[in-house]
Amino acid sequence: MTILLSLAFLFSFGGMLGWGMEALFRRVYSGEWINPGFLVGPCLPLYGFGLCLLYLLSELDMLISFGNSVVSRLLLILVMALAMTILEYIAGIIFIKGMKTQLWDYSNEKWNIQGIVCPKYSLLWALLCAVYYFFLHPLVSSLLFWFGNHIEWSFFLGIFYGIFAVDLTYSLQLVAKIKHFAEENNILVLYEELKANIRRTAAEQKEKYRYLFAFSSRVPLYEHLKKYFALIQAFAAEKIDGKPEEEEPGTEEEQKNPDKLSGAAASSDD
Repeated sequence: MTILLSLAFLFSFGGMLGWGMEALFRRVYSGEWINPGFLVGPCLPLYGFGLCLLYLLSELDMLISFGNSVVSRLLLILVMALAMTILEYIAGIIFIKGMKTQLWDYSNEKWNIQGIVCPKYSLLWALLCAVYYFFLHPLVSSLLFWFGNHIEWSFFLGIFYGIFAVDLTYSLQLVAKIKHFAEENNILVLYEELKANIRRTAAEQKEKYRYLFAFSSRVPLYEHLKKYFALIQAFAAEKIDGKPEEEEPGTEEEQKNPDKLSGAAASSDD
């Protein structure tokens, strides 16, 4: 099996596995089911690229024979964590600079860099890398070996990438509309906060919220964006005046972290 086909398989497997992990994490953290990422379907490209990267680094370890040294294995895990942090930063900065959209926000974490990466989540990457290296890599290698001996299953891989291409096109079109609005109003849109506002609007109007098609509702996307922008202005005014707003209390998370929305406008000037 060629390396490209292997990486294609790893990307699909890692993207779907990462989506499941993120969905469960958000369920535990927020108490509700939230579709993670900017795609509609169950795939997070960051985890897909991440699994490819971890697989290649783990194979490199076997080629250069680090041995059983605890120090050398620890060094490899640190290299993996650094690589994942860099990958996370690249993905985040592409959307911030290119799409005026921030998919995740670590601005409230200590020693964060542009709200994209921070030591806390780099440590979490290190833990995940250790789990992968010691427990999952042998299973992934076995799965790749099985896939190489059952190449007929590549038909389903083709179906995955066909759906993925449609999903990516649709999602990028949505992000392009968000980018246009953000540029018009000189703001940076926090993607998850926008989706949270859409969920709240759906609840207010007794409309069923669509888990996968989060932006599909009776209210046009432009109206959701205008409401989101009004919330940014309200929180910015509250921060300046030092007085709480009587109207528009916002979601529970917005009440706990008012700086997240107000920071969206400020960070767009970076």
